[in-house]
Amino acid sequence: MARITKLILALFLFAPLITFQNVHAQSSGYEFLPAPDAWYNDVDGIRLGLRVRGQVPGTFNDGPHRLDAGIWLGTWFPDNPVSYYVSFTEPILAWSDFGSEASVQFLSSIRTGYHNHGIAFNKRWQQGFDERKYRELRFYQSYQKRFDDEYTPFPVLWSDDDKFLSTLTFRLQDDNPLGWFQLETTGSFQYLDDTYSVFTLTALQDIPFNDNWGFRLRSFTGLASDAADPEYLFPVSSKPAVHWMENGITRAKGTIPQPWMNSGHLQVAGGANLRGYTEQEISNFAAIGDSDITPPLSKSITALNIEFDYWNPVDVLFQRIPYLSDFLHFNSYLFYDAGTELDSENNMPDDWVSDAGAGFSLAFNIPDNLGKPRGFVVRFDMPFWLSEPGMEDAFKFRYLFGIGGVISL
Repeated sequence: MARITKLILALFLFAPLITFQNVHAQSSGYEFLPAPDAWYNDVDGIRLGLRVRGQVPGTFNDGPHRLDAGIWLGTWFPDNPVSYYVSFTEPILAWSDFGSEASVQFLSSIRTGYHNHGIAFNKRWQQGFDERKYRELRFYQSYQKRFDDEYTPFPVLWSDDDKFLSTLTFRLQDDNPLGWFQLETTGSFQYLDDTYSVFTLTALQDIPFNDNWGFRLRSFTGLASDAADPEYLFPVSSKPAVHWMENGITRAKGTIPQPWMNSGHLQVAGGANLRGYTEQEISNFAAIGDSDITPPLSKSITALNIEFDYWNPVDVLFQRIPYLSDFLHFNSYLFYDAGTELDSENNMPDDWVSDAGAGFSLAFNIPDNLGKPRGFVVRFDMPFWLSEPGMEDAFKFRYLFGIGGVISL
């Protein structure tokens, strides 16, 4: 194990030199671009490793034989100290055109106590040269399994079942008379042991009045069959646990200190997203711990999120700075969230719950080659009013920090 540690430390220290030599000495028509990587969670400790991007020179991640890979060593040497991620994408030239690529993608990863291995077919249709207007289809056949609960902030939200999943996702973005519109729908079917299906539908609409004023609307519906594992069921305040794996910040316990998570003052955007109920819900998850008690999650839910943007001097200042205004935005807004569980027998709404308040968000975004967001959004929200406050007053000063934009267009 000491040899592995020394090897990864050497790669971490000398990768920039390897990158320089590789970029300037191409002879095979393919280049590897390594870079050191470091991260932290409460199980691995400081996780040191190497990320590698592979590509045909000059294609800038938009050509054949695209590789994205990484290998890491947890310096606290847990039961499984070595983790990795590999993605290899190959375009299907016969079905591809400018901005409208078809591709096959192979993925494999074992990290933060989770298996994810599969093959995906991706197809994009872009309207001309405007990468903001597109349609995308993705079919992913995968094997997934949580094999170590130590990495999870809330073990009650996870099963340890083997899952063989077929997942179909369709996404579109376009403009309409109101502004920009985005739609995403996903359906998954699990084949092993107790079979089940999960369906979600998310729609976003931006309605700007000018650069500083406007509405943003979001609707979400999620449906899961009775046998669905808890990581696919729907919390009231955030996205399902399985989607926390999509972001390195929320993938493992301790990257965000666990006391912060347990406080209920930190919210992960997504799902029904009734942000005002984060503290109530997180306190329930933390109290259950790793016991056999069934967590309070929904099999069927629908929700509406509304944000009203208004003028603020900070964003006006950002807009006056050349170049920076293209990437950095500071929004001030009022918000209203409402949601309800759907009755499983007749699909009629049950009682609605809602919250309202004010918030601020800082977004830094450098779009990728397809125009999609690539950056971060941090929020400070104050849900002053809850329709179901429990033992608290309906009107009260409450606050939470948010990860990710509620409505990012």
